[in-house]
Amino acid sequence: MKAARFSRFGGPEVLEIADLPDPHPGPGQVRIAVRAAGVSLSDWKKRKGLMDQELPQTMGYEAAGVVDELGAGVTDVAVGDRVFGACADGAAQAELAVLSAYAPIPPSLDFPAAAALPAAIETAVRALDQLGVGSGSTLLINGASGSIGSAAVQFAVARGARVIGTAGAANQDYLRSLGAEPVVYGEGLAGRVRALAPGGVDLALDVAGSGVLPELIELAGGPEHVLTVADFAGAQRHGVRFSRGDSGRALHALAEIGGLIESGRFSLPAVRTFPLAEVAEAHRVSEEGHAGGKLVLLVGGR
Repeated sequence: MKAARFSRFGGPEVLEIADLPDPHPGPGQVRIAVRAAGVSLSDWKKRKGLMDQELPQTMGYEAAGVVDELGAGVTDVAVGDRVFGACADGAAQAELAVLSAYAPIPPSLDFPAAAALPAAIETAVRALDQLGVGSGSTLLINGASGSIGSAAVQFAVARGARVIGTAGAANQDYLRSLGAEPVVYGEGLAGRVRALAPGGVDLALDVAGSGVLPELIELAGGPEHVLTVADFAGAQRHGVRFSRGDSGRALHALAEIGGLIESGRFSLPAVRTFPLAEVAEAHRVSEEGHAGGKLVLLVGGR
């Protein structure tokens, strides 16, 4: 099979499309013929040597496609089913991928839209679970208009929470459409939040990593009520929890998202697609931070 890979660390130019052996699923896993695979920030961080140090490395943690091989004990899907999910091996940007966690693709979604979901919804739901967001909570989300932030807004609203979200001026109406009360980020943030919630908030989630943890701590009444998925150094400095995938994944989000989508309670992120052969260009766009939506690689069938 063909797969995205790099054999040395560096810029997007180190990426290549290589011929690799076909993978096979282990117990409880499925293999899919990949139709679309998501591109995330962790991909280019891996490529630059900021994460795992072994070489060579394959790419991609999320994909959507058609089941073509079942691992031992799998009874909840069949060959030919459309599924999306997480590739624990980090090899989703390929013609074939083994999914360690998966769910049926909601009927209204195509493959690129489904491939855009796993990482964002898992991260968002994991953060909400760890914070204990539920009905009656007032939650402040810093960076609420991105793929993770907008997913967190919608899952929190579905749980019955009141959500205040920070975003740029251009995204205020977008946040309202998701059910959040928007505020503009930047200097004076705490005052703008207190204009909506005079007593502060119950909980705060930092998705943007923009150096506002002290303000979030003040608004939420202490570091124990704040969690970040984007500011590891700040979390250490201010005693805030940092959530990462190895702290227990919220894979139940994959099964939960279908009902929200089909009932019209979840607005999907914008998707920008590239052919698998243009993976280097997708990395350039991701690294520059001007994606304008979720980046997804399109992969041909087999």
